[in-house]
Amino acid sequence: MKKIIKMREMADNQEGIIAGVSARGEMGRRIREMGLVPHTPIQIRGRAPLKDPVAVRVRDFILTLRNNEADHIQVEVEVPDPPARG
Repeated sequence: MKKIIKMREMADNQEGIIAGVSARGEMGRRIREMGLVPHTPIQIRGRAPLKDPVAVRVRDFILTLRNNEADHIQVEVEVPDPPARG
């Protein structure tokens, strides 16, 4: 099952595909210039000790984003199906 979450909510090593970027203005431009655009596969590589910034693998490189930037990036991720009732 797929779900859309904010990049900030992703777990370490979790993979997903960017579904959208809600940032406008200068922040939105910077995010897009870093290659964070819809349909781009990403993977969370880790976080600093205080959980900010977050390291993200995009294409063949690693970049870091502050949580306030990651909050503007929506990512489609796989989530486990709930257990069958019965």
